[in-house]
Amino acid sequence: MSAATLKVTQRKSKNGSDKSQLDTLRSIGLRRIGHTVEVSDTPQMRGMLHKVRHLVEVDEA
Repeated sequence: MSAATLKVTQRKSKNGSDKSQLDTLRSIGLRRIGHTVEVSDTPQMRGMLHKVRHLVEVDEA
């Protein structure tokens, strides 16, 4: 059984975000608007995505 993955795309600029949000985007692996990464669906990752939910779009992969 493989772990579920989420497809995360940065949709808005990180300009004006505080340091913790910038660190969270970097931890997720997002670099620029339109950049998409696949991440595992864990409670820790869900928490990070919740913190930057206004900047990203999340789809089930």
